[in-house]
Amino acid sequence: MRTRFIALVMCSALVGCGDREGTASNAATGGTVVVAVASDAGTIFPPHVFDNVGAAVRDQLYDRLADLGDDLNTVGDKSFTPRLADRWEWSRDSLSIAFHVDPRARWHDGQPVRASDVRFSYQLFTDPKVASSASQTIANIDSVSVRDSMTAVVWYKRRVPAAFYDFVYQVYIVPEHLLKDIPRDQLRTSDASRKGIGTGRFRLARWDAGQRIELVADAANYHGSAKLDRVIWSIVPDAGAALAQLLGGQADFLEFVPPDQLHLIDSSKSVRAAPYPSLQYAFMGFNEVDPKNPARPHPIFGDVRVRRAVSMALDRRGMLHNVYGGLGRIAYGPFPKSLSFADTTLQLLPYDTAAAKALLDSAGWRAPSPGAVRVKNGLPLRFNLLVPVSSKPRVAYSVLIQEQLRRVGAQADLEQMQGNVLGERESKRDFDVILHAQFTDPNPSGYKQQWGSSGVPPAGQNWVSYHNPSYDALLDSALATSDASKMRGFMRRAFQIQVADAPAVWLYDVSTVAGIQNRIHPAPLRPDGWSIHLADWTIPPNERIARDRVGLGSGNP
Repeated sequence: MRTRFIALVMCSALVGCGDREGTASNAATGGTVVVAVASDAGTIFPPHVFDNVGAAVRDQLYDRLADLGDDLNTVGDKSFTPRLADRWEWSRDSLSIAFHVDPRARWHDGQPVRASDVRFSYQLFTDPKVASSASQTIANIDSVSVRDSMTAVVWYKRRVPAAFYDFVYQVYIVPEHLLKDIPRDQLRTSDASRKGIGTGRFRLARWDAGQRIELVADAANYHGSAKLDRVIWSIVPDAGAALAQLLGGQADFLEFVPPDQLHLIDSSKSVRAAPYPSLQYAFMGFNEVDPKNPARPHPIFGDVRVRRAVSMALDRRGMLHNVYGGLGRIAYGPFPKSLSFADTTLQLLPYDTAAAKALLDSAGWRAPSPGAVRVKNGLPLRFNLLVPVSSKPRVAYSVLIQEQLRRVGAQADLEQMQGNVLGERESKRDFDVILHAQFTDPNPSGYKQQWGSSGVPPAGQNWVSYHNPSYDALLDSALATSDASKMRGFMRRAFQIQVADAPAVWLYDVSTVAGIQNRIHPAPLRPDGWSIHLADWTIPPNERIARDRVGLGSGNP
């Protein structure tokens, strides 16, 4: 089984493995794909999307002005292809770009798309009342103006190599005519933002909270109808049940198959494994502010000595082998190894329980008796550890972490919960410690959003409230250079600072192997989202089953 796994990984799904992995361009359109997922989407409204399911659905319903190429090159615009904009021109000083909206583009309700929708979308993404988690990644954009009904001009504060990427990758275009009259601070809970009316090749047919999300092809779409009739996200909180549904034919696609279950895929005649690169990595993050009062430091983890001590008390390689056997990949820092500027030579904190105990002693946390929970000024070294019940690896890690921390006098109380509930706690910073699997962007701007001082919620996704001005400055330097080697140098220095500050324990590099029915012919699975090309997946007519012929928008998968 291990040999089989290695061979699969070498055959990256990004470029395809034979006919099955490529897009079957000659196949007739139609059919249904059922995707088994562990939790419901928190939201599908672009400014507020924070979870994987929400992002996958969003990418089918809404369009960007241009699409990033599969090479994920974020410098300049040569890797981008037209989407909602059919063309664009740069100004002579490279401080503005005029985007021409495709005149064929229509919202799912039939209304035409206008340049004012582009301006409106930018205003939403940057309005503090909307509190978009992407606002910091577009901070270099000064404004968006309307030259005429079909031309929007994006103005920049300064020239940077990824200026084009900064806008088109981060800002999804949403309908002004449906949203303009809703108070900005009410958009998060508005029914209008839940309807998913965009310009994508799929439209929202139904959303039964906690059960399923169903999309149907938009037959009148300006880029052509999707090649599938329907896509259904079926919420299956239990990981074992989700895999059973895939193997039993009730589901067609499972985004992540645990490595210890790959032998079940190998022995199946109807399902195959589909490995693909990912921009995801897993860590245990420490909340650096008090959950009850974010203006104050966390009573335990506001002290870097405690964060370092907890890091050094954990045997990362031992836990990796325990959970993944020989198939796991250790994390080399705050990044996935597949990231273009990842640096596997960073000096991480060592596994050293004696040093961990000494650090806790120096920070004033003393054990009243051998084996007891340490105490400082009457406060026990006890905290909650949030874990998504849908992630079998993280649940297993949490138990190991709890046991290893007991050895140095720390008590971690495990709180297992559904992913959407955990996401709400995370966004409110209502936790002490969290086990998190983070997707990052293919550009350093993702680190401003997720780890920079300006990315602290509600403005970003810096859930642990990490703050270091030197780190921020290095990120800015990385974003300002077009020299790839210099950019990697700035990011290495930033990562080393981050490692020393210990806002998290870097656990493992997520191995992404999907399970997929043999009858499904996917387009390339992208590192920044397996579902990017979902509208081009196909099912040959002679391989369809009963649910592929069910009327659109009706019936159960």
